[in-house]
Amino acid sequence: MIERKLISSDREILSGTPVFTGTRVPAKTLFDYLEHGHSLDEFLDDFPTVKREQAYAVLEQMKEMLLEQTHESVA
Repeated sequence: MIERKLISSDREILSGTPVFTGTRVPAKTLFDYLEHGHSLDEFLDDFPTVKREQAYAVLEQMKEMLLEQTHESVA
């Protein structure tokens, strides 16, 4: 699961949509950008409130989750 300090959800911020902590940028937006062929740098340029370290950490945790799920389904 993604660490709470990276992603947060609050009813007062975008009706509870999960956002990068300390911003109003939905976490899903990062994945939408990458899915549509944009680079991480483009995302960070368009959303300067998200720190590069935050974005990398979220991507790393998602990678670990996928690898763990894949390993569990094979075992």
